[in-house]
Amino acid sequence: MSGPQFVVHENKQDLSAAVARSLGEEIVAAQRARGIAHLVLTGGSMGGGTLAGLRDQHGPEIDWSSVHFWWGDERFVPLGDEDRNDAEARDALLDHIDVPDGNVHVMAPSGGDFGDDLDAGAAAYAQELARYAAPGADVPAFDVLMLGVGPDAHIASLFPQHPAQRDVDASAIPVRESPKPPPLRISLSYPAINAARQVWFLVSGEEKAQAVAHATSADADPWDYPASGAHGTEATIWWLDKAAASQLPS
Repeated sequence: MSGPQFVVHENKQDLSAAVARSLGEEIVAAQRARGIAHLVLTGGSMGGGTLAGLRDQHGPEIDWSSVHFWWGDERFVPLGDEDRNDAEARDALLDHIDVPDGNVHVMAPSGGDFGDDLDAGAAAYAQELARYAAPGADVPAFDVLMLGVGPDAHIASLFPQHPAQRDVDASAIPVRESPKPPPLRISLSYPAINAARQVWFLVSGEEKAQAVAHATSADADPWDYPASGAHGTEATIWWLDKAAASQLPS
């Protein structure tokens, strides 16, 4: 694994379009190489904008029947709640393409099959991941795993100095007392994230610049800056606009 790459664009709109182009290319390449593609989606405006761009730019080129969609984390709230990352993804892309329902792997909602049992919901997602993993692995080798980064450098639902960071025995973990509401969540763990072929950080805005600078410094500690603990087995790419990159060393 080589060191992280930095790709910087003028503004958020240009950045989102560039990520969408590259994501489409990676999906096509994965399908040609292995007949299937596994993606891990992220929420937020960059995640949603990327998926909308993917729909507009690459729809005809991609065989959606052989693309599997996963999530890096999810709020443990009812299905259809606007706070859920999967609701945003459906609006931006999934409801507009011909993808089989079985290829869309949502994390458990509250009030669903597991009621309000957060632990059971996380365990069920771990089992679903294992179904698509190679022998001896816990998760698929995700082709691209996308992550947003918070102003505190959190990724997925792994927050600074939060005990969920230490939960590395399962691929999907319950998160309680999240410092960012809602308090109950399900998240991929570090081992699951770091099994991805490529990890992409999607970051825009000056309010994220300090987090980017800290998380990419040579001595960053994931306990304080969780984004520093994530990397791909083949590539780690920081997709930034100029504002988010403004505190990086020249």
